[in-house]
Amino acid sequence: MSAGDGVMRRVPLHRIRRALPSAALPDPVETAYRETAGLLARRGLPAGARLAITAGSRGIDGIAGLLRGAVRAARDAGAEPFLFSAMGSHGGGTGPGQRAILDSLGVTEESTGAPVSCSDRVVPLGETAGPLPGLPVYFAEEAAQADAILAVNRVKPHTSFHGPHESGLLKMLTVGAGRADGAAMVHRLGWHRMVPAIEAIAAVVVDRLPVLGGLAVVQDAHERPAAVAAVPAEELAAREAELLELARRLLPRLPVDRLDALVVRLMGKAFSGCGMDTNVIGRLRLEGMPEPETPSIRCLGVLDLDEGSHGNATGVGLADLTTERLVRGMDRTATYLNCLTSGGPQRAAVPMTFPDDAALVDAMGRLLKPDPGEEGEVRMAVIDNTLHLETLWVSAALLPEIRANEDVELLESRPGPAFDAAGRLVP
Repeated sequence: MSAGDGVMRRVPLHRIRRALPSAALPDPVETAYRETAGLLARRGLPAGARLAITAGSRGIDGIAGLLRGAVRAARDAGAEPFLFSAMGSHGGGTGPGQRAILDSLGVTEESTGAPVSCSDRVVPLGETAGPLPGLPVYFAEEAAQADAILAVNRVKPHTSFHGPHESGLLKMLTVGAGRADGAAMVHRLGWHRMVPAIEAIAAVVVDRLPVLGGLAVVQDAHERPAAVAAVPAEELAAREAELLELARRLLPRLPVDRLDALVVRLMGKAFSGCGMDTNVIGRLRLEGMPEPETPSIRCLGVLDLDEGSHGNATGVGLADLTTERLVRGMDRTATYLNCLTSGGPQRAAVPMTFPDDAALVDAMGRLLKPDPGEEGEVRMAVIDNTLHLETLWVSAALLPEIRANEDVELLESRPGPAFDAAGRLVP
């Protein structure tokens, strides 16, 4: 027996529910309809105009309903709306792969009321000027041929870079609608130049295509839409920066900034573009980008991959430890394409791999090596994923600190992590 064997199984755990504030809209679908209708009325689309609406790969809460609201507004305005896949290289960069992702998100013609076009085809729009001159600009072919374009996307802090524009409408018009060609070109520049690249490319797109504007969605800490706002094309940059600040304030985070061990039960695209939200775990692992100071997590283990990721395990390399179950579920082709395109190969690196969850937790003990009898001092948390942080397991050492800063409800206590007969962690 080596130092630390079995010690993590004796770390007392408490399941808590945090009183995270809710800012959810009472009827986000109706808000999407009303906001889109107002934007279309200001722009005065002619009857029969073909309106192309972006359909991305992010797991936005109620996205099919939000798109349905926008589609209904377009039809009531006399336009002919259609959705087009705008997800960069996701789905393997292919039409069938993109359709599979949209189907998994519930974004179909039946659910939204508009046909859905999925393709890898793009058209060149020219090159950028300004601070980053000469960058080729690409856009989805069928959308570029439409009479008008509406971007729909969630505005939130990105998991790889920071600035006034991160995940949002501008990124949807550049990386998303640029499909695999556009995404590859942007990511070749490196994360440190992502913000000026997005701004420069978006300027070309808005100048050379009939972009009406965008429908921005900001989610609260419970992943529900807290704001749905239609933004005219000429106000996209300024308004998105304001909405990003709102999203930062609403972003759910861990209740403490320092952990010895964090166990993430499930990773995947439904929870973050890189599987686990770097704003939550405090790890970037990107060449040339500094690591966040907080949160600080000495050992991170991830147990499984969400089925909705279709095998794309981008972000598994953010962990120190994982399971054979997760590795078996990896689609290396999709994972490698995503990470090679984004310029983050470290995020596809497979961590130390263990037969089951119990073996992984035991390995955490061997890595951390707490002194005998100090199990109660280990700072440990177990979360379902990095998006849903209202309910989680925390060790006894953390509970007083959390209670001093937050209103929490104690749901259950255990003498340590529990496992079933197959070695899987019991929720």
